[in-house]
Amino acid sequence: MVDSLTDGLKVRHLTMMGLGSAIGAGLFLGTGAGIAAAGPAVLLSYAIAGFLVILVMRMLGEMAAASPSSGSFSTYAEMAFGRTAGFVTGWLYWFTLVMVMGAEMTGAAAFMGAWFGVDPWIPALVAMVVFAAVNLAKVSNFGEFEFWFAAIKVTVIIGFLVVGTLLVFGLLPGSDPVGAANFTGLGGFAPNGVSGIAAGLLVVAFAFGGIEIVTIAAAESKDPALSVGRAVRSVVWRISVFYLGSILVITLLLPWNRLDEAQSAAESPFTLVLQQANLSGVVGFMEAIIVLSLLSAFNAQIYATSRMMYSLALREGRRPAGGGREGRRGPLARVDASGVPRAALLVSVFFGFVAVLLNYLDLDGLLTFLLNAVGASLLVIWAMTVASQLRLRRRLEAAGPLPVRMWAFPYLSWVALALLVGLTVLMLTDASSRRQVLATLAVVVVLTVVGLITGRRRAAAR
Repeated sequence: MVDSLTDGLKVRHLTMMGLGSAIGAGLFLGTGAGIAAAGPAVLLSYAIAGFLVILVMRMLGEMAAASPSSGSFSTYAEMAFGRTAGFVTGWLYWFTLVMVMGAEMTGAAAFMGAWFGVDPWIPALVAMVVFAAVNLAKVSNFGEFEFWFAAIKVTVIIGFLVVGTLLVFGLLPGSDPVGAANFTGLGGFAPNGVSGIAAGLLVVAFAFGGIEIVTIAAAESKDPALSVGRAVRSVVWRISVFYLGSILVITLLLPWNRLDEAQSAAESPFTLVLQQANLSGVVGFMEAIIVLSLLSAFNAQIYATSRMMYSLALREGRRPAGGGREGRRGPLARVDASGVPRAALLVSVFFGFVAVLLNYLDLDGLLTFLLNAVGASLLVIWAMTVASQLRLRRRLEAAGPLPVRMWAFPYLSWVALALLVGLTVLMLTDASSRRQVLATLAVVVVLTVVGLITGRRRAAAR
């Protein structure tokens, strides 16, 4: 056994892991729902969501560069507000990713099962074993695998933007310039007004979720302070360009009132755009890309859940217990000879299996509640990140120069917090979103109670 995580990740690994986790099937299948709600003005919805994420990631990058930790925002919440805050934030994130892993694997397995004519549980089992093995390899090998895996999605998006731009300007054979007809006709740029933009924001609010993995992985890079700054800047701007660029192309080429959330690759706005270029085999190609997107995000999330669990267990083990001595490391806080937290990873994979099983069983009420709880969990995590940065900034500055600095502190930090409050209020006015907020609140309450009880038990054991 070795004592800690290794430093095998490079900046390009961090960048592609962030891109791979954030660019999922939601981009390819879910964009139509936002466009249907807001029309072309969904660009404003994405811009607002993107601006919020840029602010949150800048603050997270500031703290991660100054104090790298595989626990990321959970560690900073604990530094700022105590053990219970870190406990709740870390386990909420772990729970969220485990449930998302289950949903993503279920979706990917449905496609693969249809391809090979087998029950979906068979490809789900094979994929689980394969990605567990990938994550059990030393982190440099994992980073290289995820780099090339996620690069496929990035290449497809870039290709889509090139083809879409050529279609917009009528530069492909058989195409004519489209102009701004879809922006000026069909009710104009914002056919459903401000309420439509707000509805679109509810649909796309968490589209950028996943890029926070950059700050989790930074703890395993050779120069965390330098790496996290470069990776955060690169991921944030690339994600913004990819999302906004794709939505701009789609809204210019497709009438907004003919789109909605896609139930299959054939209904994806990306497929519909590429079909205008008279490309053959587009549906099958998009199915493959959607499956790759799901699997790439799944792979990155196994990594993130294992590191978060390891960090939580490690921080518990470092607290004095029994005679005031530093607590002993439990199995979840240990790493193997390659620097991989094997036990934490296998536990996360096991619960990933459980989440897949819940998706297949579709237990009435239970799965709906759990997935609803996932829906608003990023609100809590982002809000805790902002609050932690506001509280820790002066302390971090006193410890030494900050490699990454939040712009216009504290004003933009308060702007981010105000946007999060506004988004929460907006979600409470919508029936389906309100259920997500309430379910997330219930999970937070349970985690808080558990955190307080375990904290008191440790204190009593001293």
